Amino acid sequence: MLRDPLLRAWLGLIGLSLASTVLALGVGHQAFVGLAATATGAAILALAWLKARIILAAYLGLATAPFLRRGFDLVLGLYALLLLALYLAPAL
Repeated sequence: MLRDPLLRAWLGLIGLSLASTVLALGVGHQAFVGLAATATGAAILALAWLKARIILAAYLGLATAPFLRRGFDLVLGLYALLLLALYLAPAL
């Protein structure tokens, strides 16, 4: 049943989306404040980065093209680090 890579990717995306939602609800209900809220925001960004990697690999077929996948992973990782830096800049 779980041999289909698209089904595994879809289940992974559902799980990561659920985790993002739980974290966002915690921030929205003031369960996290201060440094914990900032760390939660960074965790949500990391989950979004993982979701983007799954989409690129499974749905765009980059899993079969390792060279292109590495290039996309590098660009996506640098973009995620830039977003993280911009997110954390006001906290400094």
